[in-house]
Amino acid sequence: MPFVDGLYNTAYRMTRNAQDAEDLVQETYLKAYRYYDKFEEGTNFKAWLFKILKNTFINNYRKKQQAPPQSDFAEIEDAFESRLSSDVSGQMKSPEEEILENVLDEDVQRALDDLPPDYRMAVLLADLEGFSYKEIADILELPLGTVMSRLYRGRKLLESAMLTYAKEHGYLRSGEPSKMRSSQLREGSKEQK
Repeated sequence: MPFVDGLYNTAYRMTRNAQDAEDLVQETYLKAYRYYDKFEEGTNFKAWLFKILKNTFINNYRKKQQAPPQSDFAEIEDAFESRLSSDVSGQMKSPEEEILENVLDEDVQRALDDLPPDYRMAVLLADLEGFSYKEIADILELPLGTVMSRLYRGRKLLESAMLTYAKEHGYLRSGEPSKMRSSQLREGSKEQK
């Protein structure tokens, strides 16, 4: 299946759960197959799939928000048993979780997770999935200028978070790096005056 890895990675970042990500990708392909007649030949198939993924995620999220919370005794029991077994056998992770943890350092992942959802989605699609601004605008159903704005602000927030991390862990000796989005912004405003 084309683009399954990129869809899965994006779905995992959206759901933060391997099983939910797999379900989301499966539902995406099911909808793509079902509505293939709506696909316009000559347009970007990958962007179309990611748009289906995003819309499916949003629809599922809304359904979950409307549903009253439910508790399943079997799930609670399984969680308790897995907790006990993980204490005994050490931490066991699924292969997907291990791969994703190795792809992004946990501090970078935390910084990404802390971004507002609108900025996070734009940054993920641009910087991790490699979509163009136009493709992101199509996927998110936003004007191109809004996508560019969200990318700029999201990257700036990431830069700030990573700068704080670098200072705390001694990667920077003193001051700020010479090239930063925030310093370029300040220099640009000084030149205009």
